[in-house]
Amino acid sequence: MGCEVVFVVFDGVKMLDVSGPAEVFAEANAAGGAYGISCVSPSGGDVTTSVGIRLPVDGAAAGVLEADTVVVAGGDVLVERGVPAELVAAVRRVRARRLVSICTGAFALAAAGVLDGRKATTHWKQADRLARAYPGVEVRPDAIFVEDRGVFTSAGVSAGMDLALALVEQDHGPELARTVARNLVMFMQRPGGQSQFSAPLQVRRPNVPALREVVDLVSAQPALDHSARAMAARVGVSERHLARLFASEFELTPARYVEQVRLDHAKALLDAGHGVAQTARAAGFGSAETLRRTFVARFGVSPSHYRARFVSTSVG
Repeated sequence: MGCEVVFVVFDGVKMLDVSGPAEVFAEANAAGGAYGISCVSPSGGDVTTSVGIRLPVDGAAAGVLEADTVVVAGGDVLVERGVPAELVAAVRRVRARRLVSICTGAFALAAAGVLDGRKATTHWKQADRLARAYPGVEVRPDAIFVEDRGVFTSAGVSAGMDLALALVEQDHGPELARTVARNLVMFMQRPGGQSQFSAPLQVRRPNVPALREVVDLVSAQPALDHSARAMAARVGVSERHLARLFASEFELTPARYVEQVRLDHAKALLDAGHGVAQTARAAGFGSAETLRRTFVARFGVSPSHYRARFVSTSVG
């Protein structure tokens, strides 16, 4: 089954957003696939990637009247400077059986109106920004990749390779996809969602002194009793008023806020090499089983698997 894959690139495009998925398709060719791989830019000129390497292109995006798969790569410039008008126009012109974005390439699809009324994802750092900028898009912040009626979007950088592998499986079946995954040392299906890679909860300091006192104590001593009743009693407000303060400041319930802080604390302890039982006690979960259930529900992986994956990059 032949398939033309066209990457749409631009100045500042993230190199891995192009080279990663392209390598998956190339490896599929070596295993019996039949992908034609090319790059185009809005102007038709070569582009400079995020790492400073010049990337030759095969022509202008306007020349792509129809292709099987069009892949719009991402780049920090799409968020920092906005999506260039010529890239928006290029996305609107292309016709393809599958339209794909990698990482922040979702911003180009959204700016072109392609994602209106669709589910989509992007890098976890930019998911909230995508949702705010394009309220017509149903953003799935924890997804590694999302498909909605022929439009595919992926999470950050290396997740583009996961999506490319899924497209190979769609085209050629699981056996060939497994061969590609083995050869590239990839997961067939990456365990967990992208929230396991996310940074700790970032919140501005509350304006209300009572709430500021509460959140400071939660951060400093997550293992204390931080039930809504206990927190409200500490600062002399009702549970209902405390809930209103959390909703106003953080758009979270008190329980959800405490859970997130405890999970962040647990991740930091696991990163530092602490055991699961010790982490559970220090982070306020009480037991290893409670930590495990909460961790799996939130991140899709167990604490022990998370620790094994993130504790060190050392060899041996």
